[in-house]
Amino acid sequence: MTNKEIVLKFYEEVFNGWDVSKVPRYMREDYRQHNPTVADGREGFLKFCEHFLALKPHMDISLIAEDGDIVMVFFKATFETHDHVAKVCDIYRLQDGLLAEHWDVLQTLDPSQTPANPNGQF
Repeated sequence: MTNKEIVLKFYEEVFNGWDVSKVPRYMREDYRQHNPTVADGREGFLKFCEHFLALKPHMDISLIAEDGDIVMVFFKATFETHDHVAKVCDIYRLQDGLLAEHWDVLQTLDPSQTPANPNGQF
């Protein structure tokens, strides 16, 4: 399986399937996190998921790209329990077929904002 395929399965099973029992299949125990609100390690990620998955997120992936051990995922995140939509770019480094490191860029979308162009957010 390619690194890109691993990340796609991770999103489908963990984020869209809301199933943290599958996290060990995809993530190193010493997972390194660059989001300052999430602790390092698999346990830090699982702690984050307690709140995050309670929001019942769904990720609609618009673009995914792989360059060696780096995978970038650009997606729309919709939260079932809130009237909230975000535009997200996650970047992962994989090691031995597992997520080893993570960076992210997040933009909360404001539905009242009038676009300056007809191109759409995604």
